Amino acid sequence: MLNNKKEKKSFLVINPYGIGDVLFTTPIIRNLKDNFPDSKVYYLCNKRTEFILKNNPLIEKIFIYDRDESIALSKRSKIAWLIYFIGFICEIRREKIEVAFDFSLNTYFGFISFLSGIRDRYGLDYKKRCVFLNHKLILESFSKKHVAQYYLDLLTEFGIVPKEAGLEVYSDPKSIEWADAFVAKNDISGPIVGIAPMGGESWGSKAYLKRWPAEKFADLINKLIEDFNAKVFLFAGSNEKQEILNIKKGLEHPDQCYEFIGCSFEDVIALVDKCSLFIGNDTGLLRFADALKKKIIAFFGPVDENVYGMFPFIEARHQYMINDINCRPCYNDFRLNECGADTECLKGISVDDVIESVKKFLKNDLGAKK
Repeated sequence: MLNNKKEKKSFLVINPYGIGDVLFTTPIIRNLKDNFPDSKVYYLCNKRTEFILKNNPLIEKIFIYDRDESIALSKRSKIAWLIYFIGFICEIRREKIEVAFDFSLNTYFGFISFLSGIRDRYGLDYKKRCVFLNHKLILESFSKKHVAQYYLDLLTEFGIVPKEAGLEVYSDPKSIEWADAFVAKNDISGPIVGIAPMGGESWGSKAYLKRWPAEKFADLINKLIEDFNAKVFLFAGSNEKQEILNIKKGLEHPDQCYEFIGCSFEDVIALVDKCSLFIGNDTGLLRFADALKKKIIAFFGPVDENVYGMFPFIEARHQYMINDINCRPCYNDFRLNECGADTECLKGISVDDVIESVKKFLKNDLGAKK
């Protein structure tokens, strides 16, 4: 336990996973800087999530380690891989970091922090995989409370009484400039509603299990435009273009709907920051909206919203849309059970139910019809 909070410290936060996982660690960073204002906080992540952290003013330096690339390099040349690995370890060692918080749940990254000379290594020990940690909390699974709260529990183990800070993400200045120019060029006014109707790519062929039906999104967009005089920003990945086109075929006012397909995440963050309300499936974009303190309507089907949803949940700006049938959530203990209900947990949510929540969030927005 560290008692002298005025003493300079250096910390390394490790999370090599996806967008949501990394954003769930940002309350850790905030708590560390609040308790140790003069400290330096470093971060180890993969290449795909660097954009989340690079504009964060609380982070001193980011170490990027892409395990897939590392494995590919080792297959081409063991010597080249060894040179790369030693260089990476030396890069961390040069910073003389004192404390690591490892959220990888595996042996590999604990070994990296050990080799990097980090004396105190904290983490969640899942299935006794974290043998290189010398301070750990046993983790059976993420259940009953939010993932971010499990992460914050490590600060208690370290000796800090954590505050329940929200998620944080920061826009890239060039992307902010681009988003401002887009809104001005298209003379966009009134409430802007961001919509993420696809998502779930990390689930591969099972991604459809996380998606509210596309035809319902089309109906919802029509009502948003007709009843609330809203402009709609429609977000999707580059491999989801056809699904977005199918949604747009059902729109009665397509000129009021702007699609952003395959945009950089930096640009997406800047665009989401323009929105009065964000509506989406359980995706990374939903976490951007939460970190930007937006009003959110979120669809949760197979995943437990209390574990992987908004953090912290704030009734004034968060609304979960769920159809709580007996078999949900079916994603438990890091495993997805086979769906035997034809995704009724999502199909059973009506457009009218969503509109009732929209009314609550947009009733005071300029341009919305009364």
